[in-house]
Amino acid sequence: MNNQDVFINCPFSEDFKPFFHAMVFAVVRSGFTPRCALEADDSSENRFDKICQIIKQCDYGIHDISKIELDEKSALPRFNMPLELGLFLAAKKFGNATQRRKKCIIFESRPYEYQKFISDIAGQDIHCHHKSLPKLFIELSAWMRRENEDGMVPGGNTIKKEYQKFQKAVPRLCRKIGLQTSEMTYLDYRRMVEKWAVSSIVP
Repeated sequence: MNNQDVFINCPFSEDFKPFFHAMVFAVVRSGFTPRCALEADDSSENRFDKICQIIKQCDYGIHDISKIELDEKSALPRFNMPLELGLFLAAKKFGNATQRRKKCIIFESRPYEYQKFISDIAGQDIHCHHKSLPKLFIELSAWMRRENEDGMVPGGNTIKKEYQKFQKAVPRLCRKIGLQTSEMTYLDYRRMVEKWAVSSIVP
């Protein structure tokens, strides 16, 4: 039996935050636990080791390799997402029986774009969200519905509507605990989603 931890590998930049938050919401709403490198802030721990440990603990992974634009300052792309995808696939390929249970979904923004910069994964089933949140919800919902043993995962359109309702409630939820929305960390956001899902969605 697989655990319910899902490693989210995506950009954490401000422009990608709506997609990141949508992924966290969809994972929680589907009965899983989102995990990512932002969950711990321990200066005594090496970042790479922390990511490896989280990947080790997660049986599932969401990998978004769609952000391939060059950085304005360095004129270079960000390689973190392909690196972490490689770590996840290597754990599945070379790990013990527990690691070989790993399953993941890989996203790009336009069909077959990945072949231009990471062609070695051409044998994988790559999903395309076209930079559309509704499409992302539909793709994630279908994937997680197959993986959730209870089968209690709604369709993508339902999750999208619930996400929109939750997003409107975020400022009020922040005020309730004396938190500015600009101060909200990943763990703050995840906990809000979890509490809101229990109180507003799950019977």
